[in-house]
Amino acid sequence: MSRTIQVLPDLVANQIAAGEVVESPASVVKELVENALDARATRVKVQVRSGGKRFISVTDNGSGMCREDSLLCMDRHATSKIKLADDLRSISTFGFRGEALSSIVAISRVKLWTKINTEDTGNLIKAAGGVITGFEDIARQRGTTVEVANLFYNAPARKKFLKASSAETRAISEVIHMYALANPLVAFSLRSDNRMLLDISPARDISSRIASLWGAPVAEELISVTSASGGVQMQGLIQRPEYVKKGFRRAHLFVNGRPFRSSQLKSAVDRGYRTTIAESVKGWFFIYLNLPPELIDPNVHPTKAEVRFDGSCKVDELIENGIRSALSSVESAASFHQVEASIVPEHTTPINTQESQEEETQTALFVSAKSHWTELEADESPVSNTSDKEPSNSTVVDQTIPELLQVLNTYILAETQEGLIIIDQHSAHERILFEKILEDMESESESGQRLLFPLTIRLSRSEYTETLALSGVFKSLGFEIEGFGGDTVIVHSVPTPHPYFDSERCFREMLQELMEGSDLTRSAKNQHEKIAMVFSCKSAIKAGQELAKEEMQELFDQLFATALPYHDVHGRPTIIRLGKGELKSKFGR
Repeated sequence: MSRTIQVLPDLVANQIAAGEVVESPASVVKELVENALDARATRVKVQVRSGGKRFISVTDNGSGMCREDSLLCMDRHATSKIKLADDLRSISTFGFRGEALSSIVAISRVKLWTKINTEDTGNLIKAAGGVITGFEDIARQRGTTVEVANLFYNAPARKKFLKASSAETRAISEVIHMYALANPLVAFSLRSDNRMLLDISPARDISSRIASLWGAPVAEELISVTSASGGVQMQGLIQRPEYVKKGFRRAHLFVNGRPFRSSQLKSAVDRGYRTTIAESVKGWFFIYLNLPPELIDPNVHPTKAEVRFDGSCKVDELIENGIRSALSSVESAASFHQVEASIVPEHTTPINTQESQEEETQTALFVSAKSHWTELEADESPVSNTSDKEPSNSTVVDQTIPELLQVLNTYILAETQEGLIIIDQHSAHERILFEKILEDMESESESGQRLLFPLTIRLSRSEYTETLALSGVFKSLGFEIEGFGGDTVIVHSVPTPHPYFDSERCFREMLQELMEGSDLTRSAKNQHEKIAMVFSCKSAIKAGQELAKEEMQELFDQLFATALPYHDVHGRPTIIRLGKGELKSKFGR
């Protein structure tokens, strides 16, 4: 019987391997742009025709290659990035496998021009179907240009799965945007057929790069976020809660300058936003992680789109806590006029000029928007329910007691050092009650007031059954409830969150909410949060309720003692800022 197993020819093996690396024209652009950035390029030009199916060209001003390297670079597993297996434990470059160019050459026609400073002439290499077909000396400047034509010309089964030219062009554009975000100090351009789709200069920080990609209004929607723990640093920009909406979401993660994706870290971002935005929406984020290379492994996915972190890093906790902290700052508050945040990530592609090298030596830090309010030392207690305690979130309107004014029996105005703030009394009280209830639940303290004349409440059969099932929940909030038989319950004690509290109305609304559920309760992290959300929503001071000066002052003080004073549990703002600059602008001063 003749054997059935045989060794595949190199060309077939290379085409199979190419399928793991080169999925589409965007994959080719990604690999060639990564090579340019590894060569320390400060300018990358990309041109495509027919969505990259007919033609792709990537030109850089990086270090280039010498004659010997230019001949070897198209061989499979030929790389300058690593030499030993141990080098995989500490990878600091985009490429390291030596598969990209060989995979591209295996399924297309390629021309490569390159030159280094130490040689008088450059080199032109021609290849097709995995074979070098020509080599000659040329005159050119330092850097590399790679042209890829007729992608998948010898793999028709792969070619028929390519999308329409417009769709492939959009995918290429997303790749360029991704690497432009990762490398703000690098200039990028993208030309499709005869149209210039993107042409951006080096940017001073990520905010400027975002503004050049999507416009200044988008950059102004973002606030800085930073955190560090155990040798891991996190910095980035996240969307202010007031701008978070349904629909398309920009979600970008980078580690040591490398773009990657992670559903786990996306979830950490969403947990950080918890109770500051509605459950049905997701905030934009641009998160940059910086940690020792030996603590990450980028060699876990064929396209290097995912990374694995050392178990000691706890990156998800770092991101969640960092976002939570950013949302407790005054910069996250709603405003009539936003101040643009600024960030320069530590891992950006170095620029090969003396000026840029001097910039590299500077520590990359956030330039946060200047605080509008005086910062005082934080109180040790995370939540306060008395007006004589100092706020724990370290942000106070003024060192002196501000004069408060109620407007339309709904809003409270206060003067700050930089202008005015407008407080929504209902939203503010929701936040206060929410955090107080959580604190009471954790300490298992009861805050109900015994009634001299208990309430008798008739319910439907389903409501009666649900009330008895939730009696423990209601008791934790201050409602002591006893079944009286039939469809009637007796309420012996009730909470007293404010003098205008309607206990029976609150009880009935809470019962309905807990029975039916809503977007509000689905955004809760656990059962305690769900209960606290519902209670705070139903029992807070209503819009239209007139307040005495003492009541306004107590509400004001308690709000700034909470962990997240600028957002209510629905994701709406509790405060809107109106700065002096905006006032002067409106009055033409």
